[in-house]
Amino acid sequence: MTTAAARPRRADAERNIARIVAAARATLSRNPDATVDDVAKAAGVGRMTVYGHFRTRPELVEAALVEALRAGEETLSAVELGGDARAALGRLLTSTWSLVAESSALVTAAEGVLPQGRLRELHAGPAKRVEQLIKRGQRQGVFRTDLPVGWLVSSAHYLVKGAAAEIHAGRLEPADAPRLVTESVQSLLAAR
Repeated sequence: MTTAAARPRRADAERNIARIVAAARATLSRNPDATVDDVAKAAGVGRMTVYGHFRTRPELVEAALVEALRAGEETLSAVELGGDARAALGRLLTSTWSLVAESSALVTAAEGVLPQGRLRELHAGPAKRVEQLIKRGQRQGVFRTDLPVGWLVSSAHYLVKGAAAEIHAGRLEPADAPRLVTESVQSLLAAR
């Protein structure tokens, strides 16, 4: 006997899901408090269609964040990370910055509804990339070794996130952020 969960979705259902997730990503990126109704309107579907695919707002928010992270992974995996770890980190931060700036409100929405630890779980891939780069820089003698790598990764993450918050608050010009973030993280990581 075939269950509904085991059956493949119809093509129109797949298109609806993709449209809903794209609308959720865009809507929540503009307003982290956007409602399911706001997302449904942006997707051009009824509220019940959204609830037919996502039982709760947190499920919808997570789907939007997962899609943003998937798209971000495409961008970040194209960044050349070879050679000097400092230069590679600069390239990675520049690429990361554009992604963070685009999705900071989406992350805020996720922080408000996802279970504790889930956001960190979803960011494990990007965090691992930074961790590996920091370890390589330590082996090259260009990054500090007197602090735990996990702390350095978290500190870099919070500097990037803090810059997004400063832009949102109107205290930092978006054009200045990539340079400030890169210089701040480079300074934090520099070998003593």
